[in-house]
Amino acid sequence: VAPATPICEVPSSAMTGTVVELSCKETEGSPPSEYQWYKNGVPLLEKSGAGSARAANITYTMNKKSGTLLFNTVTRNDTGEYYCEASNGIGLSQKCLVKRMQV
Repeated sequence: VAPATPICEVPSSAMTGTVVELSCKETEGSPPSEYQWYKNGVPLLEKSGAGSARAANITYTMNKKSGTLLFNTVTRNDTGEYYCEASNGIGLSQKCLVKRMQV
């Protein structure tokens, strides 16, 4: 079954230095969807275990299975427009509406 349009929860504002979690979920896809977050239209990288040099400035953890995007300490740099995309390899992937988070 192709994924349904996911529901994204993005706070409209956040204080710098706080923990912020964005979530994305859809329940119709079978097999279960994987989720990819985008910021300002650019796909966010999944942090690799080793932590490469270019990933050193990544301030978030993205879980493709659960759809969460967790910022341990948000900074002004994290302000932007976020959306997520659900895909499970069947039919078209589905995106939620873009939501702006102001830090």
